[in-house]
Amino acid sequence: MTCLDRSCAIRMENITKVFGSVVANNKVSLEINKGEILSLLGENGSGKTTLMNMLSGIYYPDDGQIYVNGEPVTIRSPKDAFDLGIGMIHQHFKLVDVFTAAENIALGLNEKGKLDKKAIAARVKEICDKYGFDVDPDQKVYDMSVSQKQTLEIVKVLYRGADVLILDEPTAVLTPQEANKLFAVMRNMKKDNKSIIIITHKLHEVMDISDRVAVLRKGEFVGALDTSKTNPQELTDMMVGHAVELNIDRPDPVDPQVRIMVENLTCYNSDGIKALDNVSFEARSGEILGIAGISGCGQKELLESIAGLQKTASGSSIKYIPAEGEEVQLVGMSPLKIARLGVALSFVPEDRLGMGLVGDLNIAANMLLKNYQSGSSPFTNKKSSKALAEDVVHQLDVKAPDVDKIPIRRLSGGNVQKVLVGREIAANPNVLMTAYAVRGLDINTSYAIYDLLNEQKKKGTAVIYVGEDLDVLLELCDRILVLCSGKVNGIVDGRSTTKEEVGLLMTNLVKEDE
Repeated sequence: MTCLDRSCAIRMENITKVFGSVVANNKVSLEINKGEILSLLGENGSGKTTLMNMLSGIYYPDDGQIYVNGEPVTIRSPKDAFDLGIGMIHQHFKLVDVFTAAENIALGLNEKGKLDKKAIAARVKEICDKYGFDVDPDQKVYDMSVSQKQTLEIVKVLYRGADVLILDEPTAVLTPQEANKLFAVMRNMKKDNKSIIIITHKLHEVMDISDRVAVLRKGEFVGALDTSKTNPQELTDMMVGHAVELNIDRPDPVDPQVRIMVENLTCYNSDGIKALDNVSFEARSGEILGIAGISGCGQKELLESIAGLQKTASGSSIKYIPAEGEEVQLVGMSPLKIARLGVALSFVPEDRLGMGLVGDLNIAANMLLKNYQSGSSPFTNKKSSKALAEDVVHQLDVKAPDVDKIPIRRLSGGNVQKVLVGREIAANPNVLMTAYAVRGLDINTSYAIYDLLNEQKKKGTAVIYVGEDLDVLLELCDRILVLCSGKVNGIVDGRSTTKEEVGLLMTNLVKEDE
């Protein structure tokens, strides 16, 4: 589809952006047509977000030209982008929690005088009716679900008159039902001649929602294809530059034995709100137990309770049952003692440097923060922290100039995450807990992580996997525990359940028998 002056919403021509010695984008040319949904694909560090940040005014290109509706433009700020009808919805929402939806929409507008809430509400209702949104202008942001906050961000952009919308990982924390609702809204916006760019690593979503797919690799434009004329395998090969196996292995558990027994686990978050309510389950050796739930339903507190990082309420019990020896009550134990028993937590929060890694230390020094056990490992050499660091960098393709010179905070978020996950897997734990291990990672690295988790499973490790992508949970996990409002809403078989069943359990609490 060619991008002529009148049919083209955006043309980016020979766009280049350099950060120090790193070339983030190198002479990238990209076209976005009116009334189409374009997916932007690429590995971590391929330059996707940098390119879109230039289109939305966060960065300014070092070279090249941007055209809007066929006219050359200069975009030096987000305000310039808004004035040109371009808006970006970021993965981490930019909302004020104590304000209402209407007040958040009005923020930054140049309207003089007193805030006209009735006029804003009327305009919001008009937008919602047109595209199928559901927004209460008077609702406080802190009372909204993740899906509602995302909806508000999109309405806020449309309120400002955007004709081109950029969505960065929009379904990362949505249930399948919420994602389908978002896709329906996107299709309605497309019918209204809006142009939508979606950045995502989920290839099934690319095939479902987009009209065309543009691929970047190592900061350069590889090509654009009509979605109807391609497939996930071809797109993956384009992103990586060589053939990649897309099947997730799921070997059957061999002689599974209970390693972690959780009974009546209750705990409260930092705000004093009950995060987990009477949770009970078992994690078994040689098995991957998935944990599903919408954001904030207690996944974080569950893993931290087992690792000794979260205070639990009276009556809670978490027992570690080793292959040999007596069971151990973990409640009341320090994180160090629990780790020395062989219970490892690899938790990857939004602030990747906030837990487990020290930003001012290099990769090799961060490896020393763990007390490694003897035995076989996917990483071949454990004689020194430097050798282990080099193995992790090699296995997970960490983009770093060296392992013992620059501080880890100077790496990209995705590469920091690879180091953290790789280090925990290399520790050869008896129980391995991973939270959002592949969040923000490209498909090639994600599949490398899945392979490493399966290697741990084959060795008899009990693996607990918290993930956002239900397709992966259904392919990777043997059993899936579903949390809803801090309660266990069901434990289903990973081989026989469906996305729809898990999605419903995530959002509709099953009433307990009286």
